[in-house]
Parts: sequence; structure tokens; C-alpha cells
Amino acid sequence: MTDDELIALALAEARAAPAHGDVPVGAVVWHDGEVIARRHNERELTGDPTAHAELLAVRDAATRLGRWRLDGATVAATLEPCPMCAGALQQARVARVIFGADDPKAGALGSLYNLGADPRLNHEFEVVPWVRADECAALLQKFFSGLRSS
Repeated sequence: MTDDELIALALAEARAAPAHGDVPVGAVVWHDGEVIARRHNERELTGDPTAHAELLAVRDAATRLGRWRLDGATVAATLEPCPMCAGALQQARVARVIFGADDPKAGALGSLYNLGADPRLNHEFEVVPWVRADECAALLQKFFSGLRSS
């Protein structure tokens, strides 16, 4: 599956989040030739501040594989992961992360920090930014403009 196709799946997942008031961010985990997890933000739905799409998808992937190490996995997210999510991806030992829109206020894979490529940490992973960035950003802009107009 191509990076573009993975982000397309993450976008489809992200579109489910506004139905319960959550910011439209989606994530998928690809491992050994198949999608093993796909989630969207659920902070508003669950009242859990850690219920970001990437974190939920990583948890589901670990459960599916029966281990915490996600060696060889690619995570695709519609928005650049925040420090919490980037830290979880680093701890899970993913191989690569692709994302759509950058996050200049909270991005931790290039915007504010780069937890994927910090030699001081015990694991580094490949980061591929801006895959379908315009489409990912437009989804977020539409959501937030709807909030401002209500």
C-alpha cells in the first residue's frame, strides 16, 4: 500500500470524529502488508485527554500483535503527531510515520521538535511529512471554521 493510500484511509477515519464532536484526525497502522489498526480522535467522546487517533491506533495494533513493539510498522496520521503521540510512536519502536498536515502549534515530528530523529533517544524512525497535506489541512480548517461560525 502506498503512503498516499494509507493517508486516504486515515482521512476516511478522521471524517468520523466530528460526529461526536472530536477534531477530525485519523490514524492507521500498517504492518506486514495489512492495516492492523485504524482509529480517529475520541477525546470528546470518552473524556480522555490521551484519546488521540495515533495513540488509540498504536494501542489497538499492540493488542492485535500481542506485543508492545511495533517493529516494522508504518503509522499514517492526517496531522503531525503531538509530543505525547510522537513519544508513544518512539516507545513502540515503529519503523516510520507518515503524516498529512503539519501542526505548527504542537507538532513533534518536525514543527516544534523531531522526536523521530533525535539521536539522544533510544530509537529513531523515518518521518515522511505532507502526504496529501492540502486535503488533511482542509478537513481540519472546515471543522474549525464550523466551530467559529456556531
